[in-house]
Amino acid sequence: MKAAVFHEVGKPVSVEDVAVRAPEEGEVRVAIRAAGLCHSDVSAINGTYPTPRPTVMGHEGAGIVEAVGPGVRTLREGDPVVLSTLAHCGQCPACDVGHPTVCHHPPRPSTPFTTAGGKPAYNFANASTFAELTVVRASSAIPVPRGIPMPQAALIGCGIITGVGAVLNRARVEAGSTMAVFGTGGIGLNVIQGGVLAGAGRIFAVDLVPAKLELARGFGATDLVDGREGDPVQQVKDATGGRGVDYAFEAVGHLKAIEQAFASLAPGGTLVVVGVPKLDARADFLVNSLRLDRGILGCRYGTARPQHDFPMLADLYLRGRLKIDELITRHYRIDDVNHAIEDLERGELARGVFDMTA
Repeated sequence: MKAAVFHEVGKPVSVEDVAVRAPEEGEVRVAIRAAGLCHSDVSAINGTYPTPRPTVMGHEGAGIVEAVGPGVRTLREGDPVVLSTLAHCGQCPACDVGHPTVCHHPPRPSTPFTTAGGKPAYNFANASTFAELTVVRASSAIPVPRGIPMPQAALIGCGIITGVGAVLNRARVEAGSTMAVFGTGGIGLNVIQGGVLAGAGRIFAVDLVPAKLELARGFGATDLVDGREGDPVQQVKDATGGRGVDYAFEAVGHLKAIEQAFASLAPGGTLVVVGVPKLDARADFLVNSLRLDRGILGCRYGTARPQHDFPMLADLYLRGRLKIDELITRHYRIDDVNHAIEDLERGELARGVFDMTA
């Protein structure tokens, strides 16, 4: 079967034939129908985010359960599923109280693939969606309604849950509050959507690219802040009578944007860091500024509860309350994976989607 395999940092991804084993205890094999391209894939390929190699890439995807391993009772062959990147044991105290993103005993990465050269290949982010078939833990294959198209369903598994979840699950934004989103790429647009769902009264979109700001308006941003036209922090404060916003979200993983987002907070405000900077990155802020009840929250994977959140998001899409069609900038064949990566690095994509059946 065909898959996109990462062999060496800084080198193009190789599209090649690989073999995939049968599902073992507690696993399922999924025929991938669609997969989204995310900055996290690129961060692994360029070495920012260390990952074992060779690895079958991709972590945002949807497909159909093709085979069920021993002991699996929650899924059947033919079920449509969205894949979750979350590795969690389901039994520790954190999992037991509904916080799987901070699982105490996450399972170790598996190696369900074999390259044409006979080498074992790792599963990337518990998903490996840039493949025609993949093997995942049953807890990472979340059933969704049959009516949702696969390209749209795929994006729920990372970009949408990461952005929307940051607002609803982590920050728990209150209706009528103000918020600013620094970075309006694929994640930032979904943070904005989360603000709309939460009933935020005013949503500032902050970016350096006018086209991205206009796209943000379509997703629910009420105010556009172009960072090229002056200090974005001052622009946000001027627009709020000098006060600042109740919530700020940083969605690109840039240190300057993190610092600006924090500086834009009103007294009592909360910064949520959604973007993923380099592992050794350090931000700079005045500790004394926390004395006005400001807070900083980290946020992993939208503080997701996949079994609850994914079907909810699919239902919101089917009811016309969540924009997914508008997120998809371009469709690709998996053979065009390196072209798609170049488009993403040039800032041309909100989301690119691979049609794995093409």
